Amino acid sequence: MIRTRFAPSPTGGLHIGGVRTALFCYLYAKQHGGQFILRIEDTDQSRFVAGAEEYIAETLAWCGIKPDESPQIGGEYAPYRQSERKAAGIYQQYADRLIADGNAYYAFDTPEQLEAIRHAFEAEGKRFQYDAHTRLLPQLRNSLTMSPEAVAEALANGERVVVRIKMPIGETIQLNDMIRGKVEFRSDLIDDKILLKADSMPTYHLAVVVDDYLMRITHAFRGEEWLPSAPVHIKLYDYLGWKNNMPQFAHLPLILKPDGKGKLSKRDGDRLGFPVYALAWLNRETGIPTLGFREQGFSPQAVINFLALLGWNNGTEQEIFSLDELVAQFDITRVNKAGAKFDYEKAKWMNQQHIKAMPIEQLTAQLTAIAPEEYRHLSHEALSPAVALMRDRLILIGDFWRDARYLFSPPTEYDASTLQKKWRPELSPVFEQLIGDLGALADFSSHAVDTAIKQTLQQQNTKIGDVMPLLRVFLTGSMGGPAVPDLIATLGQPETVNRLQRGLDKM
Repeated sequence: MIRTRFAPSPTGGLHIGGVRTALFCYLYAKQHGGQFILRIEDTDQSRFVAGAEEYIAETLAWCGIKPDESPQIGGEYAPYRQSERKAAGIYQQYADRLIADGNAYYAFDTPEQLEAIRHAFEAEGKRFQYDAHTRLLPQLRNSLTMSPEAVAEALANGERVVVRIKMPIGETIQLNDMIRGKVEFRSDLIDDKILLKADSMPTYHLAVVVDDYLMRITHAFRGEEWLPSAPVHIKLYDYLGWKNNMPQFAHLPLILKPDGKGKLSKRDGDRLGFPVYALAWLNRETGIPTLGFREQGFSPQAVINFLALLGWNNGTEQEIFSLDELVAQFDITRVNKAGAKFDYEKAKWMNQQHIKAMPIEQLTAQLTAIAPEEYRHLSHEALSPAVALMRDRLILIGDFWRDARYLFSPPTEYDASTLQKKWRPELSPVFEQLIGDLGALADFSSHAVDTAIKQTLQQQNTKIGDVMPLLRVFLTGSMGGPAVPDLIATLGQPETVNRLQRGLDKM
């Protein structure tokens, strides 16, 4: 069975690049009848942020990306938090095996000692890297340069120690990536990464390999920034005897700034005024909030649609997809190698299309949830006609409460420019008849209202262009809004008559 996983770190808000990774993992798994797993990689306790794990789970839930196994749900391969797996001793045993087999080693160098060595190298115009070429230098303190007795003594004395992988010399390490094809790495250029830190917590390199193997992960999707780490992970599978069980890797393209110059960051969103998180995130330490697509008025369907097309297409001109359509059509071989530019205007256009397709009841429920205090008394029944009227005009869901205010309270001011251009005293009898004719209608549908207005204007020998702008201003206070007959039908007969009479009296 195909098993994919999304393994974020709970260090703060979840960037949309991470959400896209989760989405692609989910789409691939579900398309093949497989399982999607959420695993929390909290190995770096110094960067752990309270509330971040719950935020990640909420983000995936809002996007409709539902894990089959997770810390919240549980599953056959629990626990799904790396800190809990470390407490169970899962990683230590594999670090011990790597050392016993000569594929890893203890390193007792302090940060100060390593910094001194770096400075010495720089003084000679060289760059220091802890690797196959330097690990045997006498000034380094590791189990390759020290005697077995000295190593045993250092361990017994509780000296600060890390475990490093022992990368091979003169080897070409090959990766067959699902997106990038064959990628080769020279082992001589790769440093001996730390596998187990001084606090005994595993680094990403050891934990991700051990967990993917034990959880039977078959496909590992991650951002291209992790491509340089691939040879280390491949060698760990090799050293641990798991090479035949190594997942297939797919390194996803970067999401780029709108100008295409570099990776999209939170700072870009702050600077340019658009969200880079699916949900708003509040930094509890600084109290500084970060924008989220949800809070900006995006539907989750639009967000996953937008993210899916950042680097992927189905080979046609289709741009609007439901989640089910994405599951059916997603093809990892059609993911581009090159980075995808973030286009906020395109995201808003997609959101508008998804709002148009949204059932009125669903949109009404979403609007009720974010209603300003002054409108929270409105029932679904009272709100639904207004939602139906405005739905196709909305770009962001929250725009409704700004743009549809006139549907719930009459205007207190009127567009002076329109009144000055259009109003003539001889139009008073026209409006008096319009008010009477509309007030007498038994059928107050949009079609009936439109017919009644045209008949009245014909009887009064008045052009429609002379009256419609004034009708709109009397009803809404401005020149914006939907078609006048639709507007009148939504306002209802008593409210329409009252507003028109009030506007006429003002004249």
